[in-house]
Amino acid sequence: MRQKNSTSLPVFILMGITLNTELQLPLFAVFFIIYVVTVVGNLGMIILTKLDSRLHTPMYFFIRHLAFIDLGNSTTICPKMLVDFVGDQKTISFYACATQLSFFLLFIISEFFILSAMAYDRYVAICSPLLYSVIMSQRVCNVLVGIPYLYSTFQALLFTSKIFTLTFCGSNIISHFYCDDVFLLPLLCSNDEEIQLLIILFSALNLISSLLVVLASYVMILLAICHMRSAQGRKKAFSTCGSHLTVVAVFYGTLLFMYLQPKPTHSLENDKIASLFYTLVIPMLNPLIYSLRNKEVKNAFYRVLNNQFKINT
Repeated sequence: MRQKNSTSLPVFILMGITLNTELQLPLFAVFFIIYVVTVVGNLGMIILTKLDSRLHTPMYFFIRHLAFIDLGNSTTICPKMLVDFVGDQKTISFYACATQLSFFLLFIISEFFILSAMAYDRYVAICSPLLYSVIMSQRVCNVLVGIPYLYSTFQALLFTSKIFTLTFCGSNIISHFYCDDVFLLPLLCSNDEEIQLLIILFSALNLISSLLVVLASYVMILLAICHMRSAQGRKKAFSTCGSHLTVVAVFYGTLLFMYLQPKPTHSLENDKIASLFYTLVIPMLNPLIYSLRNKEVKNAFYRVLNNQFKINT
């Protein structure tokens, strides 16, 4: 399908995950469940870390923002995808596509640096426990969260404005299940080398800089743990990092799998699977990891339930 009039605003067609019509309803059911679990889990984490005073610490402050980012990322993509599974028209308007792209970039870039901030927080907690409350003050926590939001907003507006102020005159079919900058570039009439270069540079900067902070933090943490004489102290240190380390391994592992594939084995289907994982599956897993592996979260949940029960009775 071609966009004949380059002066009019195009309507894009999202190809989705698969063209197999027999899989549409089963996939709808699967991703509907994933989205419900994601909303309940992340919204529950946000509410719980707000209501329970014992969770008013820097670590849970960052977890609350991670839950907000995961909820936003999933909500940006999943509802539209669910509608496309059951609808005949898999179209998305020009402005809706631009909005989806901008929010996707905002949330996915923010996640890089929130995870870095969380790694730094764990480093300070284990390597400088006596100065923890001084170093990780509320002001510092706000800065560590505020800067990623501002930086990701800048990138989201930069790429969205650069792409959507150019003219689309090629095919209006997006070979993906959401509006992604990489899949939109082939649809442009004009030379897109500048935007491609910007995307490559910023993607590399985001991935490498945030990953370096995480790796440096955990190298220092590991060295500090090795110097601990108490076995109980080492066990406690590992337990405070376990959930975050699991989240980091899953998130960065997925992205590195996508970016570091050899060209002969690199395929559109692999990109779709990786995209599904970091946009829909990981946002569902994160609150489960932090709740199932964390006694403080479980205890806070029971305290909030007991308080609500006492109020109601």
